[in-house]
Amino acid sequence: MDMDSGPEYVRLDEHGAMRVGRGRVMLESVLTAWGQGHSPETIRAQYPTLNLEEVYGAIAWSLAHPDELGAYLKRQEAVWEQWRKRAESQVSPLRERLRSAKPRARAS
Repeated sequence: MDMDSGPEYVRLDEHGAMRVGRGRVMLESVLTAWGQGHSPETIRAQYPTLNLEEVYGAIAWSLAHPDELGAYLKRQEAVWEQWRKRAESQVSPLRERLRSAKPRARAS
């Protein structure tokens, strides 16, 4: 991150995910709520581990770093797509039991 001095409102965690402040709240969560029209105060109430300064700071950081944010969101989308494909390719014993227990259509 290109942070000079002062509080670090957005940071990369050990897995490469952007987090807000010192907590585990993902930047995407804050920005999604803000994009849906929630006020920073409402977002703060939704994520009690954040303080109001961190919420405002994360929003300001995202506005000041659109290219970095865009590249990060693109990477995150690729990660989620990999996880989705992996989950779909694995046979779930529960899913198979539910499918086999599904009532069959009766022939009249």
